[in-house]
Amino acid sequence: MAQLERTHLAIVRAVDQHGSLTAAAEQLHLTQSALSHAIRKLEDQLGVAIWTREGRRLRPTQAGAYLLSVANRLIPQLTHAEARLRQFAQGERGTLRIGIECHPCYAWLLKVVSPYLANWPDVDVDVKQEFQFSGIGALFGHEIDLLVTPDPLFRTGLQFEAVLDYEQVLVVGPRHRLAGTPCVQPDQLAQETLISYPVPIDRLDIYTQFLLPAGIRPKRHKPIETTDIMLQMVASGRGVAALPRWLANEYAERLGVTAIRLGERGIDKQIFLGIRQAEAGIDYLHAFVELARAHRNHGG
Repeated sequence: MAQLERTHLAIVRAVDQHGSLTAAAEQLHLTQSALSHAIRKLEDQLGVAIWTREGRRLRPTQAGAYLLSVANRLIPQLTHAEARLRQFAQGERGTLRIGIECHPCYAWLLKVVSPYLANWPDVDVDVKQEFQFSGIGALFGHEIDLLVTPDPLFRTGLQFEAVLDYEQVLVVGPRHRLAGTPCVQPDQLAQETLISYPVPIDRLDIYTQFLLPAGIRPKRHKPIETTDIMLQMVASGRGVAALPRWLANEYAERLGVTAIRLGERGIDKQIFLGIRQAEAGIDYLHAFVELARAHRNHGG
């Protein structure tokens, strides 16, 4: 049985990503014949088929699927380790890679990143706005160093800290029939166009905590990618939206939108920062969490 090498894992990933030998070979800077030879040699050494051919595409066997899962877990960690070591060799601290699981979190994050960059001039910040990606998987896989999320999943090896308390509210335009009311009930939205970010309904609090428990759905649901366009639509009477109160307040004076409580008790939420527990003592990572906590204590 041959020992697995990084090149083997890279081949498995490249073939899976592209599905064809030609494209995979280009990514790996190999000729197609060289890649074909490497694949045959790998399967011979392992004593098991890794791929089956379906037309022009290669599909992983059960063994191949397992090896692919190993490659997807290890390659990002090795790449990150190499980058960190290069940074250490150059006298740099490194890069803080932040993943975000919610659209409004980005507006909040900017308020923390600005003073952080001023306090840590030798640390770069990279933000990944992959709103539907698995943040937990990205943390475990070392693809990111810190996760910003309103919905933490507590797992062994990870730790989360709440850094902002906020209320989820309904936002309506200045001439909307509900403008000025203290709170709204689910049935009052049955004839409304609900504008939201393009994420699944099961990740939208206005559905999971407000509408669906009451058996209500809006007349129409319109996904919009950006906050600015969303609130322009709301201000012009094209629909309503559910957003954090602090974000709605930032637009209230400029666009005339109004924030209304969802139900008599409202919907309370928090933004959490998640990190790998083993890295909690890293100075520049710990400093970001501390700065976010201090920002929370000063009103967010």
